[in-house]
Amino acid sequence: MDLTKLDCILESLLFLSGDGLSVAQIKDLLELQQCELDEAVKKLKKKYSGDSGIHLISYNGKLQLSSNPAYGDEVAKVLNPIKEKALSTATLETVAIIAYKQPITRVELESIRGVSCDYVIDTLLEHNLIEIVGRKDSVGKPLLYGTTDEFLKRFQIESISDLPDYEQLLANIKVISGEDEKGLYHDFELPAEEEVPEFLQGEAVSTIKGD
Repeated sequence: MDLTKLDCILESLLFLSGDGLSVAQIKDLLELQQCELDEAVKKLKKKYSGDSGIHLISYNGKLQLSSNPAYGDEVAKVLNPIKEKALSTATLETVAIIAYKQPITRVELESIRGVSCDYVIDTLLEHNLIEIVGRKDSVGKPLLYGTTDEFLKRFQIESISDLPDYEQLLANIKVISGEDEKGLYHDFELPAEEEVPEFLQGEAVSTIKGD
């Protein structure tokens, strides 16, 4: 493959993916020689380094485009308020689904919502609104999640058996959490962005109490 073309293809793949891409998979699927891929990665790392707003990082045999940490404060000023508002919608949906479908796995949640739930699950775990309640007896033994007493207390529900209908629960959560534009967790600081987000490395079981 023409190396100039390969540079552009690799750049497009990393941009569109957002997540880390396996170097081995790129090599196999594009039928590349290792030296060809190494040369393309070398060129992109040179392009996306130094003062560039985007850096090319590698970890665990994967490649990913990441923001330059040198500009983290300025980026956070703009994106954190936007991220918090978007996160509030995701958390509303996710915690309501968990409440009604528990125990439920991450994959089952993502199947219902149609998007990745890693970050939202981490946030709900951090604020003790959900917890790991076991593992599903299926391939891979995935973690099962359920709501906590803190969830009942925060949203003024006496017990899971007293859950209102789904739409009413969403309305109750919005009322208890405050004005919609402030977001569900407006009274908590959002986690700082990491160069390589923890959820990219698999389920963060080791950081969760009780597992």
